[in-house]
Amino acid sequence: MTKVLVSVFNNLYTDQRIEKVCQTLHDHYYNIHLIGNTWKGSPALQRPYDFFRIPLKSKSLRLAYIEYNLKLYQQLLHQADTNTILLANDLDTLLPNYLVAKKLGIPLVFDSHEIFTEMPALQGRWTQKVWKMLELKLVPKLEWMITESESYAKWFVEEYSVHKPLVISNLPRRVSMPKKKESHVPKIVLYQGTLNPYRGIPETITAMKYLDNAVFKIAGDGPKKRDYQELALQLGVENKVKFLGRLHPNDLRHETLKADVGISLEQNAGASYLYSLPNKVGDYIQARVPVLMINFPEMLRVKNQFNVGEIIDNHEPANIAKALQVILKKGRRQYYPELERAADVLCWENHERRLLGLFEKAAQSIKTQ
Repeated sequence: MTKVLVSVFNNLYTDQRIEKVCQTLHDHYYNIHLIGNTWKGSPALQRPYDFFRIPLKSKSLRLAYIEYNLKLYQQLLHQADTNTILLANDLDTLLPNYLVAKKLGIPLVFDSHEIFTEMPALQGRWTQKVWKMLELKLVPKLEWMITESESYAKWFVEEYSVHKPLVISNLPRRVSMPKKKESHVPKIVLYQGTLNPYRGIPETITAMKYLDNAVFKIAGDGPKKRDYQELALQLGVENKVKFLGRLHPNDLRHETLKADVGISLEQNAGASYLYSLPNKVGDYIQARVPVLMINFPEMLRVKNQFNVGEIIDNHEPANIAKALQVILKKGRRQYYPELERAADVLCWENHERRLLGLFEKAAQSIKTQ
């Protein structure tokens, strides 16, 4: 079997895209070895293929990147042979993979989950220039590249004059779902994801002032959690806002199934957000939960194809509340036929075929060397 060394900068616990990619390749007889790290801990994990977490001693993220890349280079050299494909996930793993691929003459697949250099956390910092130089130097040299949305692919083509990356969206697996009875009160508005800035969370918390018989559940954790908890207290809506914390994917799916509407209200904090199709949109659709989305290109693309919810063009809390009221009044049943149609199309099964096609070509390139 062809060996695939998959590397990513996280502890592997909640990365659903990595899990799906590795499982698909494993199911199609690739010998998978997944490499992560112990940043933010090393929770128990079970997978049907080999995985390893590189231990990190660094306390700051900046130093952790350096430490991980140095150790990853050695790990890849130790594990790779001439029948290996390297799969680097995001820019923060690309350099050691590129160097090992060149050294051993083996194929490298680069999966850009986002536009790393355009993430809000890097905006205006000197580290953005460092990552940008790395991206500029390496991306145009890559033969095999994947990214998550059509808008991301277009950005890379325009920015670096590369061939269009293969688009493999991070969609959930197809789930059969009967119509749900809508009898519970209060109605549930759900956000799932990291509690970072520019996600529309404080605006939705504020919008709860205008909503009766509804509760806003926030499933996730992150640096802004305390700020958002304090905001709910200041506004007097603490009884309408529930912080569920970081959930295991199975527990998160259970919470999603109970929701009456899911929100995806990112703000334009750079190209990485503007051109994204957030994972949660697909999760809501597979749970047959209508979605309130912002008018970004990829979310408009979904709404124009399937009437799975409502679109708004600004983050004014009163506007968010008004749109939520529209969805809650219509109810899940009214959106169900379009959600069902969308679930058949916007699922991992329709995108994994592209993934397998790319890896077949990469594996063939080994045989012809």
